[in-house]
Amino acid sequence: MSLRRLALTALCICDPLEKVQAVQLLWATQKDAMLSPNEQLHQETHQTLPGRPALPRLIPAKHVPTRTPFTPEGLAALLHAVCHIEFNAINLALDAVWRFPHMPEPYYTDWLRVAYEESQHFEMLHTHLQSLGHRYGDFDAHDGMWHMCQKTADDVLARMALVPRTLEARGLDATPLIQAKLRKANTVNALRTADFLDIILREEVGHVAIGNHWYRWLCEQRGLDPVAHYRELTRHYEAPKLRPPFNTEARQRAGFTEAELDYLLGG
Repeated sequence: MSLRRLALTALCICDPLEKVQAVQLLWATQKDAMLSPNEQLHQETHQTLPGRPALPRLIPAKHVPTRTPFTPEGLAALLHAVCHIEFNAINLALDAVWRFPHMPEPYYTDWLRVAYEESQHFEMLHTHLQSLGHRYGDFDAHDGMWHMCQKTADDVLARMALVPRTLEARGLDATPLIQAKLRKANTVNALRTADFLDIILREEVGHVAIGNHWYRWLCEQRGLDPVAHYRELTRHYEAPKLRPPFNTEARQRAGFTEAELDYLLGG
């Protein structure tokens, strides 16, 4: 079975811990599988993507309660929200591997590495969540990231533009703000969560950089201006409007150009 078909198989797994194990095994044994970049894969009619558990209950984002780290229950809810983001990020990376044929081989290994690192993030955070007396699924969540994944299923360039370098890049901006609240709470569990977010932020810069790299590569292949075309894609796919504050330093490390940062700031 090809590496891309194995990625689709992992994407279909519903149990989060089984999905994590499958991704980590796939990363460890990737050299034993054919990459098959030109293979045309098709979702089986009985498959519902992505595979995920019955819980958490998915509700509109505007109905998800505000999470505060200043109470034990609030900290658990905040940690659960980050777990949910990481679980979704595993699925997004796996979908990028299986769905889009005819890309260079490094594209697939890049996104498989992202899936592997996201699985480590989920495992780390979920272990911490369990130490607080909760599990993934105990709190409501929303499904905004996967909705954009579905909307961009027709075009790898749109996917690179609007998932890693738009929705996931929002995490670069939000993480320092969350960490500031955690450190203000100043409990052992809140400070430990902030430390975990240091690890995640460092690796997420690399994930967004991968999205930037392949977005620009695809723009070059198609003769498109990256900034102008990004503006068009956000309109066509109704991407969320990004608002400051922006983590400019992290975005620069992730490969955003001055022109792209100026665009975000309305320049």
